[in-house]
Amino acid sequence: MVDVRIVLVGSKFEGNVGAVARSMANFDFHELYLVNPCDLGDDCFRRAKHGNFILDSAKHVTSIQEAIEGCFLVVGTSGITANCDNNNYARVPMPVAEFAERMKGYGEKVAILFGPEDTGLFQDDLALCDMLVTVPTSETHPILNLSHAATLVMYELFGTELPTPEPADDKEKELMFEFFDNLMDAIDYPEHRKEGTRIMFRRMMFRSIPTKWEFCTIMGVFGDAVKTIERSKK
Repeated sequence: MVDVRIVLVGSKFEGNVGAVARSMANFDFHELYLVNPCDLGDDCFRRAKHGNFILDSAKHVTSIQEAIEGCFLVVGTSGITANCDNNNYARVPMPVAEFAERMKGYGEKVAILFGPEDTGLFQDDLALCDMLVTVPTSETHPILNLSHAATLVMYELFGTELPTPEPADDKEKELMFEFFDNLMDAIDYPEHRKEGTRIMFRRMMFRSIPTKWEFCTIMGVFGDAVKTIERSKK
């Protein structure tokens, strides 16, 4: 995962700081810098829950320059952006999902800046950033709560996929299709419809990409059904 430092600039509400710390713990981000924050009291630590250790180790600094020291890439965040035709180049953003994709395998330390709840990062703050990232939102209500925005950015960067079950191999697939053929034979399925049904079933199964366990379960159902039907015919 990318080596990221979360920087909160001029945060106004301690609850938001605590909520960001909680999300940092959720997504394995541990380095927090606070630039001239509000007072952090009980509400902050209540909101942090299991992220209290991040608050305990957070660095309090008085300038963005101090907060980004040692970082190779500095990324600003904002809900207020400009399109590519606007001459305000500091406000031309990259969607956070695209940013996360580009960061895969990135080997340098990255600072991600989040501005105050009421104003966001100022133009002078953005001038210190190498790039601007935004979370796409409604044009009518574009501004996210600080902790929500930070959580979405960290979620995209975390990027760990859930473990995927082992898919069935070719032999198991062919065996299941054989069981399906046996079932059609057992129920005296019309001969002229078998080939089309066989193709439909095969394509349906390949589209769904069943797992090894799912294939075995389906084969078991088909096998039991054939045995039951054959016994009833005797």
